[in-house]
Amino acid sequence: MVAIITGDIINSDRYAASEWMDILKPYLAGQGKTPNDWEIYRGDEFQIRTTPERALKMAIQIKALIKSIKKLDVRIGIGLGSETFVGNSVSQSNGKAYQRSGRIFETLKEQKLNLAIVTGHDDKDKTLNLMLKLALNFMDDWSVVSAQMVSLALTKPNASQQEVADQLKIRQSAVSQRLKRARMDLVLELLAYYDENLKGIKI
Repeated sequence: MVAIITGDIINSDRYAASEWMDILKPYLAGQGKTPNDWEIYRGDEFQIRTTPERALKMAIQIKALIKSIKKLDVRIGIGLGSETFVGNSVSQSNGKAYQRSGRIFETLKEQKLNLAIVTGHDDKDKTLNLMLKLALNFMDDWSVVSAQMVSLALTKPNASQQEVADQLKIRQSAVSQRLKRARMDLVLELLAYYDENLKGIKI
């Protein structure tokens, strides 16, 4: 079973592509090789092949990275399932995971949603997508500072607040406040819930 992330950059026309590309590309390069594992195409769209275990955290990390640029955001559809054909690039490969990711991504704009998932299990999808919808209530509203804090917290999950404070040259109390404002506790609970539910998912 694989996970396919299909997404695009919201409001990409407000900035030169290099501004968000210089953030997104290094992150993706650390997750795998292009074009087999990830691609950026048609200007502001991207597709990533990863494991189901890493998919949601990766999607939230990408959201946080892109929202660290004012007025930018991402729309992301995650599909879990089989991979039946491996092409020369991720966009040329196929299987249920690819089809599910592409189909859900195509509906996001109409649904006015920025993140959704299809696992192939309707009951799990219903619950997971309700939780994602509730989480988007605050994730869509992350400020630049909150987004940067979430990205840092996800990149260095074992770093203490004091270590983060030292890196950012701010007080530990400011780190605590920013994490609270970003609702990092709920992000981590959502990821833990997702991990727990993956155990019961089969292709």
